[in-house]
Amino acid sequence: MKFSKKVVLEFPQHTWDQPIIYALNTKYDLMFNIIKAKITPRQEGVMTLELSGDKENFDKGIEFLKEVGVRVRFLAGDIERDEKLCTHCGLCTVICPTDALSLNRDTMEVSFDKERCVGCELCVPLCPFKAIIMNIPSHSQRNSLQNNRRGNKKP
Repeated sequence: MKFSKKVVLEFPQHTWDQPIIYALNTKYDLMFNIIKAKITPRQEGVMTLELSGDKENFDKGIEFLKEVGVRVRFLAGDIERDEKLCTHCGLCTVICPTDALSLNRDTMEVSFDKERCVGCELCVPLCPFKAIIMNIPSHSQRNSLQNNRRGNKKP
């Protein structure tokens, strides 16, 4: 069964020189599409990617990542930003791995491009004014979305 999911991987410093993503492909036959990757000055890494393959191999690959010390977070919903609460401090723009949140230097206002957002949630706990939230669909909403994608009319 083909399975695909977007994930955010946080690599601790001790993994910087290991071919971890390569192993996902060669050992677990997983395909990957790197959406964004960055390495901090302390040699820690954050990578947002879409992994796909057989469900069993996917689960084994995720377990492998955890065993080598990589923190794995699954993208579960949509990020929403409340314009009324946002003070445009710019903190969220520093951590956004896809530049969906950006600071216009001329106006000093934060803009949010929902199309670029992958829902990694890194910005949510960082916002001091709680202007950014993760909107996770309810169980019935998820069923409805899945049925609509399959072409079914009823949930």
